[in-house]
Amino acid sequence: MLTLKKVILAGVCLLAASPMFGWEKDILISTPNTSLLLSAPENEVLKIAYYGEKIGNADVENIYSSGLAFKEQAYPAFGSNGENETALAVQHADGNMSLDLVVKNVFSEEQTDSQITTIVMQDRVYPFIVKVFYKAYKNLDVIETWTEITNGEKKPLTLLRYASAFLPIRQGDVWVSHLHGSWGAEGGVVTEPLRPGMLVVKNHDGVRNSHTSHAEVMISLDGKPTEQTGRVIGAALCWSGNFRLSFDTDYNRVHRFIAGIDWDYSQYSLEPEETFVTPELALTYSMEGLGGASRNFHHWGRETHLAHGSQMRDILLNSWEGVYLDIKEPEMHQMMDDIASMGGELFVMDDGWFGGKYKRNKDNAALGDWVTDKTKLPNDIAGLVNAAKERGIKFGIWIEPEMTNNQSELYEKHPDWIVCEPNREPHPGRGGTQLVLDLSNPDVQDFVFKVVDDLMTANPGIAYIKWDANMNIIDFGSSYLTRDKKSHLYVDFHRGFEKVCQRIREKYPDLVIQACASGGGRANYGVLPYFDEFWVSDNTDALQRIYMQWGTSYFFPAVAMASHVSAAPNHQTGRIIPLKFRFDVAMTGRLGMEIQPKNMTEEEKDFSRKAIATYKEIRPVVQQGDLYRLISPYDKQGVASLMYVAPDKQQAVFYAYKLEHYVNQTIPAFCMAGLDPDKRYRVTELNVTDKQPLTMEGKVFSGRFLMDNGLVLPLRTEYASRVLRLEAVN
Repeated sequence: MLTLKKVILAGVCLLAASPMFGWEKDILISTPNTSLLLSAPENEVLKIAYYGEKIGNADVENIYSSGLAFKEQAYPAFGSNGENETALAVQHADGNMSLDLVVKNVFSEEQTDSQITTIVMQDRVYPFIVKVFYKAYKNLDVIETWTEITNGEKKPLTLLRYASAFLPIRQGDVWVSHLHGSWGAEGGVVTEPLRPGMLVVKNHDGVRNSHTSHAEVMISLDGKPTEQTGRVIGAALCWSGNFRLSFDTDYNRVHRFIAGIDWDYSQYSLEPEETFVTPELALTYSMEGLGGASRNFHHWGRETHLAHGSQMRDILLNSWEGVYLDIKEPEMHQMMDDIASMGGELFVMDDGWFGGKYKRNKDNAALGDWVTDKTKLPNDIAGLVNAAKERGIKFGIWIEPEMTNNQSELYEKHPDWIVCEPNREPHPGRGGTQLVLDLSNPDVQDFVFKVVDDLMTANPGIAYIKWDANMNIIDFGSSYLTRDKKSHLYVDFHRGFEKVCQRIREKYPDLVIQACASGGGRANYGVLPYFDEFWVSDNTDALQRIYMQWGTSYFFPAVAMASHVSAAPNHQTGRIIPLKFRFDVAMTGRLGMEIQPKNMTEEEKDFSRKAIATYKEIRPVVQQGDLYRLISPYDKQGVASLMYVAPDKQQAVFYAYKLEHYVNQTIPAFCMAGLDPDKRYRVTELNVTDKQPLTMEGKVFSGRFLMDNGLVLPLRTEYASRVLRLEAVN
């Protein structure tokens, strides 16, 4: 994520590293299976020549002679080519709006898991310096790129636009897949061809950036994308705020992809000797279609950009849809008893537990007043932590520390702490009273950190926090930012948010934290280094979750995707879906429950107990395995299927769902993927409800047969589903 720092300019070279040995002109940056080739002649413009499948030094000359090499600037700046979209634009103190950046030096820094290449550029006239970074992982097929922009001039200058990265893409039958949605319908897949003109994917929420559009895209180079074949470039912006991903296509036969913070209403004043660091753009390339690019992102996410990404997640019960705001100690004990008896590992008490002068009985009061309502919880939070421990489970709690209500003691004391201009009346959100705290203000940052710190200091046994954010920035403005910095709000809010997260993680490194933001509003790699998972959507309807989780899985691994079993009829859609189907969907992510167990029948509780025990067995494969999406729900075949395969290919878990139901329906054979063709796998059905076993139950098939031919599964009833475990046998 973005940071700002002061630097003392000492000539051009600002890095404490050695110049790249043998640097002349071409710089080849590679991961195990991909390469990026840069042309960086000294005192000339930095250009990108190639990005794609891995090449060697011997291939560099061939790239240039083949006609495949690009001639595009690697970080185009406004002023030398005004007709094209640019990644950077400034206005110098003297009013000049042009830049002419040339290469001054190149550095290479070896790290344990990666190599960072830095190209230092400077304007030919002004002491204005841009460093472009490329971080190539040694064991992951991802290259991260970002920039540091330094004002070496004697007066402040203005950044007008400041993208993280630029990438040229050769024109052809190129398609883009991105995610779009709304509250309750997040993560929908949009797939469209690139045409002449501009395609812009952006977000202006201010607080959350993935409710509508997402800051990630897949770029398919060989026509309409498929899961297993074709060349695909994936890009993910590691930023939690407003963003802009744009494709500029014109007569030059190149799609120009530019990604970074959205600069609308966000001009940034850069002081002398100040450096602006843009967020990373993570790039991956795969010859194995969308699925290959997704798996690259999943590996990278779990290992580098997700808190505790290699750890198994607990199975939990969240109280929200069970009791909503009607929190009472006896019901909390009852829900703990039930989830413990079903084999769960964690109980999370959601909204409604707090309030002093103002009570949290509705969603219109008490945010900011993080004191326990003793009428609801006479034994305080500590009593619940101890109660959970007595039952052999962990305890978690909901907070929304970035927000307040105008009916709160916090707002009465600090009306200047909200996001709004001092001379404007705020427009409250949720409940008619909710307001956003101004995280650009260090005092607000201290307060938000203190909410978590006080809670954990008083209750060190808390194992899990559900961190919510239920409002966007409606009233642009700040009482803290000075007149010349007002336009910094969209950026500095998220810088402040990151500072808080860093402080929390430094003090509480083992705490599990979920990013919830009115559902899936914070599914992004800007926040995930500090969060263990995100809430995919407030909509827990199992049928719609298949679509939402399908799209979300393009970029995010199962271990990060919280998926819960809820009641029937579903509270959002009213749909009545069998408990088996609900479990079979939730078991493709981090399994949880969001239900009042006392309203379940004993038969339902018994099924839940068995399903939870089963999930514990397959959890390592689901949460740490490789995902293969097989039949998309968007393909309108009436079914959907996917599977997870263990890294050693000894085990796999396969899922199939019936999405439509009518007479004489054709169900396709389910061909699998990702298996070892030479291994033999025994098939076992999980979460069984049919009295008649499958014909393939207990049978052994070669991996090649399962991938080439597949299995025909009976899906007879409405909302039928099947889960199969595949285990390699000698």
